[in-house]
Amino acid sequence: MFIHRLKRYFQIIIFVSICFLIYSWYNNYQFSNQELKTSIINQIKNKEQALKNLVYKHYKIHVAFPIIISNELPSNLFGLTSYSKGEIKIYLNKKRFQESLDYMIDDVLPHEYAHAMIFKLKLFSKKKAGHSKEWQKVCKKLQGLRCERFVKNNDIVFGKTNF
Repeated sequence: MFIHRLKRYFQIIIFVSICFLIYSWYNNYQFSNQELKTSIINQIKNKEQALKNLVYKHYKIHVAFPIIISNELPSNLFGLTSYSKGEIKIYLNKKRFQESLDYMIDDVLPHEYAHAMIFKLKLFSKKKAGHSKEWQKVCKKLQGLRCERFVKNNDIVFGKTNF
């Protein structure tokens, strides 16, 4: 009798686990193969406008950097700012929006905008690449939350969990 109940209990656990895995796979598939929701796009646009206002407030220039949401970035990158042929583009990793929307909008977007401003203001060189003191100052003016150093992936994972 006990063995029969135990066997039934494990069958139920296996069934529920398989259902959960299928549900998770389906949600991930849906997210990967559809455009971002309008509400997310609106949040990105609102944050972009706030950043443009901060740029104008601190630097008295109007900027318009294209923001491209891409599935093509490696999973370890949250965002990327490119400067090629005089054109500055900001790429955001679509996969990362599924993990933490707030982090992408409140941290990554100002972080990448600061890189774009470094390119725009021509404050970069091979010696002063990446997260230089100049970049940190620009990032703070754009209300970036973590501008002291390069943010590691583990910091983000632990930073967004509610333990």
